[in-house]
Amino acid sequence: MAQASSVVSINRRKRCVSLPFHGFVVALAVILLCFVPINVSAAARREPPQQQLPQKLRFGRNGEFKILQVADMHYADGKTTPCLDVLPSQVHGCSDLNTSAFIQRIIQAEKPTFIVFTGDNIVGFDATDSAKSLNAAFASAIAARIPWAAVLGNHDGEGTLSREEVMKHIVGLKHTMSQFNPSEAHIIDGFGNYNLEVGGVEGSGFANNSVLNLYFLDSGDYSTVPGIPGYGWIKPSQQLWFQRTSAKLQRAYMSPPNVQKSSAPALAYFHIPLPEFASFDSSNFTGDRQDGISSASVNSGFFTTMLEAGDVKAVFTGHDHLNDFCGQLTGIQLCYAGGFGYHAYGKAGWSRRARVVVASLEKTEKGGWGAVKSIKTWKRLDDQHLTAIDGQVLWSKNSAGKNK
Repeated sequence: MAQASSVVSINRRKRCVSLPFHGFVVALAVILLCFVPINVSAAARREPPQQQLPQKLRFGRNGEFKILQVADMHYADGKTTPCLDVLPSQVHGCSDLNTSAFIQRIIQAEKPTFIVFTGDNIVGFDATDSAKSLNAAFASAIAARIPWAAVLGNHDGEGTLSREEVMKHIVGLKHTMSQFNPSEAHIIDGFGNYNLEVGGVEGSGFANNSVLNLYFLDSGDYSTVPGIPGYGWIKPSQQLWFQRTSAKLQRAYMSPPNVQKSSAPALAYFHIPLPEFASFDSSNFTGDRQDGISSASVNSGFFTTMLEAGDVKAVFTGHDHLNDFCGQLTGIQLCYAGGFGYHAYGKAGWSRRARVVVASLEKTEKGGWGAVKSIKTWKRLDDQHLTAIDGQVLWSKNSAGKNK
């Protein structure tokens, strides 16, 4: 029964299947990308909804900033929505409420500073009312009064709200720092492209500096370009916004009065993995790779864009629920979180999971808190003990990618 559910669910999710990277297809796609105009219907010319943002994100007095990543909740109608791909002993009574309970348990255990939901927050085609499903999906984070942010996946807009309407709804929820789109970008593809700055410890010499930068991007849902099948990708308009934002943040960090020799580290969050996630084999990543890499069938070049910018140290995605690995490619860690939601396809006996990331500050010569010295990660499993696995250092000032 679980196996059948898995096949049906995977097929439903992968209705647009990525093609292999053949040279001709990639070459044709790159040419098309240069000439295809921005889809105005998907570009943010509209006035973003008004929102009351929480106070500025900043490191705690312990010198840490902890992020909980929740990928692929696939929330639908709550108690009446069944679980997929669980053990026979778990089937009875299993529903979306198990997803909510997992969030509550992990919030209590980890006490994160910030929560990031990386898309497919709801599964639109199974949600009777998308707005109610969104409210229920984020309810645990809201109840905990923890600042949170979200990006869209390929399933969020397949219900009673469009992707644009879903993002507008998210922006209006309590305690969210999600943004509809950057106000300075008059035309940009997608919905939910924004950045957040994380300040140093209050009262320290870095209190007014953004010592950690967070980028959030809409990786789209499905290709809208004729002749290019498969999933969406991060478009040139989004990459241009990223480049300008990164350059501005780096200039500010390395300018008076608190001049730094290098840029502050940054993390990027979006739903659909980049083609570069397929670069690893069992010898050079930490975690599990049990799914194919369901990226777009065209390489939009965003990995190279991040590499050239120089500040992004790690990328975090979802989409492929049975992958939870991190691998380093040319100085950037590419990480999956692993599937979180119980109405998402999974693998019976392979626990639902979430990724935790902690950035830690260094001590200054005078004993105060300074800049970021390291970024570490681990995963929490939804088992009896909320087991923590696969601890590793993603980045440090001296080295990167070493296991603890």
